[in-house]
Amino acid sequence: MEPVTHVSGSAYPWGQKNVDTDVIIPAHWLKTIKRSGLGRGAFETVRAQAGNIFDDPRYAGSPILIAGDNFGCGSSREHAAWALADMGVRAVIAPSFSDIFSGNAFKNGIVAVVLPQEAIDRLLAVAQDQPVTVDLETMTVTTPFQDRFTFALDPFRRRCLMEGLDEVGLTLAKDTAISKFEEAMHQQRPWIEQRSGNAGIAVEGAGRT
Repeated sequence: MEPVTHVSGSAYPWGQKNVDTDVIIPAHWLKTIKRSGLGRGAFETVRAQAGNIFDDPRYAGSPILIAGDNFGCGSSREHAAWALADMGVRAVIAPSFSDIFSGNAFKNGIVAVVLPQEAIDRLLAVAQDQPVTVDLETMTVTTPFQDRFTFALDPFRRRCLMEGLDEVGLTLAKDTAISKFEEAMHQQRPWIEQRSGNAGIAVEGAGRT
């Protein structure tokens, strides 16, 4: 996972409320287990409408999406986060998120920023023609007009995002400690490893008289 400390640039000033994951990525795209290529299907039903914001050249490749309340509701599909990441979105700003979507976003290096509706309204207006910056070091969202909105983020998630640590990365960071523990267990309790190796034999013989 790529580290995220700052996300700055143009932002999609969408503001739509109750956007479920089927809108973010329709179900027929879920056949793949690859994370790449899903950006083509992101917001497919919205893009089918003339003049939609996601095909507006002013916002092409925007790294930030400004949305409405309850973003990412509906199914738990992680493909929604994959699709957003594949289309280049690194931060979503909204008044609230579905808990599952928020977790999936975090695991895929997307910052889910919660701000009150008043701040969202201001950002929607500014983003029409000005950039927005999300800063994880100062925990702020700022604009060229000196707007400065502070937000909260779980310290553990903040650290993982800034250091680019997903679940695999967190485990690998403990590789030395894990290896030492396994060696100690091998020395102190060798019968555990022996029983583990013979587990199949024990199960196979179970029930015989």
